[in-house]
Amino acid sequence: MTEGAQEPPSPVTPTGESERRIPSLTAAEQRSAPDGALPRWRSTSGADLRRVQRVRGKSPGDQYLRISRHPDFRRIKSGYLVPREGVGEPETALGKAYQGIKRFLFGRPLASAEEPSERVTKFTGLALFASDNISSSAYATEEIMRVLILAGVGALALTMPITLAVCVVLAIVVLSYREVIRAYPNGGGSYVVAHENLGPLAGLVAGAALLTDYILTVSVSTAAGIAAIISAFPELYPYRVGLMVAAVTLVTLINLRGVRESGKAFAIPTYAYVVAVLALIGYGLVRFFTNSLPTYVPPPEWLAAEHGTVEALSLLLLLRAFASGSVALTGTEAVSNGVPAFKPPEVRNAQTVLLAMGALFATIFIGLSFLSSQLGIVPDPTEAQTVVSQLARTLIGEGPYFYFLQFSTALLLLLAANTSFNGFPRLASVMAKDRFLPRIFQFRGDRLAYTSGIVVLAMVASLLIVAFNGSVTNLIPLYTVGVFIAFTCSQAGLVRHWYARRHEERHWRLRIAINGLGAFTTGFVAVEVSVSKFLLGAWMVLVLIPLLIWVMWAIRKHYQELESAHQPETPLDPRLIRPRYVIPIAKLNVPALQAIAFARATAGDGTVTAVHITDDPAAAEQLREQWARAGFDDAELVIIESPFRSLTRPFLAYLDALREAYPTDQVIVVLPEFVPAHWWEHLLHNQTALRLRAALFFEPGIIVTSIPYHLGREGASREAAQAPS
Repeated sequence: MTEGAQEPPSPVTPTGESERRIPSLTAAEQRSAPDGALPRWRSTSGADLRRVQRVRGKSPGDQYLRISRHPDFRRIKSGYLVPREGVGEPETALGKAYQGIKRFLFGRPLASAEEPSERVTKFTGLALFASDNISSSAYATEEIMRVLILAGVGALALTMPITLAVCVVLAIVVLSYREVIRAYPNGGGSYVVAHENLGPLAGLVAGAALLTDYILTVSVSTAAGIAAIISAFPELYPYRVGLMVAAVTLVTLINLRGVRESGKAFAIPTYAYVVAVLALIGYGLVRFFTNSLPTYVPPPEWLAAEHGTVEALSLLLLLRAFASGSVALTGTEAVSNGVPAFKPPEVRNAQTVLLAMGALFATIFIGLSFLSSQLGIVPDPTEAQTVVSQLARTLIGEGPYFYFLQFSTALLLLLAANTSFNGFPRLASVMAKDRFLPRIFQFRGDRLAYTSGIVVLAMVASLLIVAFNGSVTNLIPLYTVGVFIAFTCSQAGLVRHWYARRHEERHWRLRIAINGLGAFTTGFVAVEVSVSKFLLGAWMVLVLIPLLIWVMWAIRKHYQELESAHQPETPLDPRLIRPRYVIPIAKLNVPALQAIAFARATAGDGTVTAVHITDDPAAAEQLREQWARAGFDDAELVIIESPFRSLTRPFLAYLDALREAYPTDQVIVVLPEFVPAHWWEHLLHNQTALRLRAALFFEPGIIVTSIPYHLGREGASREAAQAPS
């Protein structure tokens, strides 16, 4: 075939290879190419992982090109590759065992393209995003009663009015967040709304408040769930803290499996609780209307009067009771944060779930408060018996249904923390994209879950549980402050949002009225909760939120400084770089020879220096003789005696002196490094390269590279040794 002639189509082999006839190689090409290969510029393509081999035909001078692509990668276009499934799987027995355990716990990895299939329906979404709000009905009534009992048993009659007041606030918040979903279909949330409409500082206030509240949600929900179990089995009371931490760990593992998996896991407990408690309320109402309610007699020692804790029924006490009951509003925002997690139409499905959540919660909350007030139930001061468990015991006794109710309540409360496990990582990811949190929070794991956010949330929530000894009553004062601050920022932001779009929205005045009412109401509650619970622990949250804002602002400043840095440590023009290689060696073994060979091959017009730090002059002299016999004409050996037997300090001092003597040269430290084949072999080496790398990490202007020597890879070593130099 002559040069310039039209080439026939290249036949493709079943393995994905193709062949085409090429002109004969020149004599120079034949001399420069190893057998079976073309010169480097024609034989490889790093962009496409393409290998081109020369194949001799039957006739003299007849040659072909065999083009093959690497089977581990799929080529989309030139320079654009996608690894095939299974690439990079571990090969060692230990690695395979770890991979098997990981697959068992978290499931198979999910590709980014599978994200649409991970979205949830309204049925699953209600369990996924509303579990926190619905589950708070299990302890909201009790928290109101725990404050009112301080004024005596007679004050418990105010439980129902306070419950209705909380439900009115809930209705306002639900209506307001329907507008959030409509305005921000990609997942609004208080942070996004406040940041876009009120500025970065308001966004940070909302974000810090929400992050704090998400953490407390996990702690409170878990503590309340274990309290429900202890109500059925009081003998477990001494082990409550350990059980709570174990429960947080379980929910963490479920959430690391992904959104759809966690939604499926929480659907059954959520609906089991709803059915169980609605049936209990229905049964209680039937007995109320038929005048057949049983008699409830609390233990005498539970009465606050005998403990000397009676307070006057003041406005402050009523406000504290309202603040404690307002814990029921936590989790309301979760639906607006998770709009993208719903199947299409996302906005309509999210709004439906939000309304269903509010209706279910209000029904259960009002029902439990009404029946508890009618029976005259008194909260247990030791927290061993919940109000719901006392109500169930009084109405139906300790039969199978009682235990079903307790277990479904406990399970929902434990899994209600899932709302935070969905909200916290998503919010942290958004704030990380805005550079207010470390970038690691943007990382999504194998199951498309924000792994870092999930793990951090679990750790901090567990620490809170241990610090407060698992007491729901002690944790509640820290609760709700953050969420109402976030509510207020969100609603105020939406007021400005609708006003800015008054020429585009037909009903902008109505929307401003709804969100304005929401901002006023939630702002009032935020102030009321902060004042009434300040001395009970709310002060810690009010201090923590500004501290978090300061930390996040400092993180943003760091990233801005990094982006504005224009002075490089090494020249950007490759013509100005004169490399000066420095190789620390202990002896002239294979790893050291590898590093020296690499430096010699890439030095160009630079220099190569091997440095030996010693406290044994005789051994150093032997090394010098070995160096002379090796015949490294283009490299030099420097021996530095260390009187105090230190390795790092003399080596760093030599590098400093070298940079002062040759300020225009680029110092490159090449570290020969053993890589053992087995984990236990690491114990047989002193990890010199690791220590030097750690010390050099903080030295500006020095490039560090590692030349590994993999022990137990004899075959690869032989091939490398036989390769032409």
